[in-house]
Amino acid sequence: MADDIWTVRRILEWIEGYLAQHGDDKPRASAQWLVSEALGVSKMQLFIDLERPLTPEERTTLRDYTRRRAAGEPLQYITGTVDFRHITVKVRPGVLIPRPETEVLVSEALALLPAAEKPQGALDREVLAQLAELGEIEAGDLPDLPSEEALLVADICTGSGCVACSIAYEHPHTRILATDISPDAIALAAENRSDLGLDNRIELFECDLGEGIDRALLGTFDLVVSNPPYIPTDELSTLSAEVSDYEPALALDGGADGLDVFRRLLAWCELALKPGGAFAFELHETCLDTAADEAGRAGFCEIRTISDLAGRPRVLTGRAAGKATVR
Repeated sequence: MADDIWTVRRILEWIEGYLAQHGDDKPRASAQWLVSEALGVSKMQLFIDLERPLTPEERTTLRDYTRRRAAGEPLQYITGTVDFRHITVKVRPGVLIPRPETEVLVSEALALLPAAEKPQGALDREVLAQLAELGEIEAGDLPDLPSEEALLVADICTGSGCVACSIAYEHPHTRILATDISPDAIALAAENRSDLGLDNRIELFECDLGEGIDRALLGTFDLVVSNPPYIPTDELSTLSAEVSDYEPALALDGGADGLDVFRRLLAWCELALKPGGAFAFELHETCLDTAADEAGRAGFCEIRTISDLAGRPRVLTGRAAGKATVR
């Protein structure tokens, strides 16, 4: 084989070695991520076709990807997308990257809602997707529920919109109002909403917490979900450079004890949730006990803390006083 022919195998080995020399703590995984994204194939497909030669354009893309990763840039910002539960969302600098811990938040939020039964006469999402692929319908043409039947959900600090989009995608009875103070976040969430065909299910508001939501809706929400800024200020200096140098501090800093935004959210929930309505918040592992105590003193019930995939306390849930939602 000529030395100037770069195959999948050769580029994987070269990128892994280069990233290892530049401090990547998982160089093999990073190399596989970058090559699969550059070639537009799954990681499994890489190993099925290891001797496939790269095109000049693919080599150029991978040189750029590798340079950026060696400088410490997050993989998700380099490739521009991340898989999140059952969807893929766009990501870019200026907006927090979705993480596996937040998938746990979505699971708990969905568990607080009544089961997602299909409306009578509605087509399966799988059938709709097939029709959309055939060009028979537009991707966003999902059957709407009457507004009085929809479950009203607020996603506060939506960021990329991964939580709002996941809940809407997985639970067809929901209507989501999603907010963020960052115009960059709202613009990205709008793209992800449209890419997933959810424009008729999710409304976006650029505002501080819930301030942009119509006050006439207060007291009618079935669920408030949030992944707010929650890193205690003193711990920001302990974050990896990959996080601190690239991700927005606005989406990370939760104040002295990590609960500054949580306390404001809890106060808003007192106004927003209907009797039996629920909340689900992702918080710092050191804050869950204090947050649970404060939720109890505020009059919420059925308060629970849930651990993330690493076994660390991560999600707080509870309900407003009143008749609990039937699951």
